Amino acid sequence: MPKYSDEEIRDFKKITCKIAADYLGISPMAVSIGMRNDLLPIGFVIHNEERYSESWSYQIIAERLIAYKHGKITQIQVENIEKNLNTIINQFEEMKKDLLFILSKNAE
Repeated sequence: MPKYSDEEIRDFKKITCKIAADYLGISPMAVSIGMRNDLLPIGFVIHNEERYSESWSYQIIAERLIAYKHGKITQIQVENIEKNLNTIINQFEEMKKDLLFILSKNAE
């Protein structure tokens, strides 16, 4: 089982469940199940349900993974970060709608 340093984790373009598992010293299955059940706050999980198949996609965030390993992140902190990000995203969406409206009026 390879051991990764914090800097090596930061350098990965994509962190897989296997890499995260090796870094945390647990199994890849523990990482995926932990993320699916909101028990491992190291990133985001997308459940893709198609008509004939089902799959999961994992987006593991290096800084969250590092903070979690060092005991510096809690679920409450993650929820607050996500709430703040959702607020920012919603504000940008509103600005986008306003801009599109202005551009459509100018085109007329």
